Amino acid sequence: MTASANVHRAAIAVAPNGGRRTRADHSALPQTPGQLAETAAACLDAGAAMIHCHVRDGEGRHILHADAYRDAIAAIRKAVGDRLVIQITTEAVGRYGAREQMQVVRDIRPEAASLALRELVPDAAHEEEFSKFLSFMRAENIAPQIILYHPEEALQLKRMMAHGLIPFPDIPVLYVLGRYTEGQRSDPADLLPFLDEAMPDFPHFMVCAFGPREAACVTAACLLGGHARVGFENNLHLANGEIAPDNAAIVSGVATALTSLGTSLESADGLRESWGLGTPATGR
Repeated sequence: MTASANVHRAAIAVAPNGGRRTRADHSALPQTPGQLAETAAACLDAGAAMIHCHVRDGEGRHILHADAYRDAIAAIRKAVGDRLVIQITTEAVGRYGAREQMQVVRDIRPEAASLALRELVPDAAHEEEFSKFLSFMRAENIAPQIILYHPEEALQLKRMMAHGLIPFPDIPVLYVLGRYTEGQRSDPADLLPFLDEAMPDFPHFMVCAFGPREAACVTAACLLGGHARVGFENNLHLANGEIAPDNAAIVSGVATALTSLGTSLESADGLRESWGLGTPATGR
């Protein structure tokens, strides 16, 4: 094996809309399948390897609806083919319970889905059902990404792994920086508690961050062996503090920072390989 084979390649995921912001917050925030497809194509060109999707109803409200997801996925696939990993969200946004959150994944069988541990496993009584759900995802070749808002949740996940409840040997995680800080303004130092030597070591970690220092936070994460998630879901600013014209500009800024620091960008296929996925079937 050559030395270059071990060089870390950082994947950039774009989270272009989230479940709370609307076009009243930014005119370029995508809500419809067509707008998501246009954003996906632009962000692919800017350096993204994955898109993290929320879908909306006719009034712009966050929904976990299988048909809405199918429409969005079909539009994105038409625009970019398989050159982006398409990840759906199961986020509750105060509207859904754990059963509905898991059911939408069962209905769609997407390529990938994000799962907030605190929402799906609020206490030990929910562990067995969550374990069965993850077994379904593994059987269907659906990549989970476990969202962790606090280091204590990382310890909870590791305990569940030790008890045989997580049927993935190296499950991908997303560290969320600053969700519960004052003003939701993240700082790169917020990553340190997750990476402390006493904490679990998750080899496939990604970071997202709130506020104008998003680019600094995710760049630091990538330099430490992780991956980046950026976009209008958590932040509307460029690294210089200006409002970004669109999601692609945010992706491009992080891509430029990483490559200028000698970190190569990962492709969708590279991310799939590291997450144990194959090329997506039609409709995924």
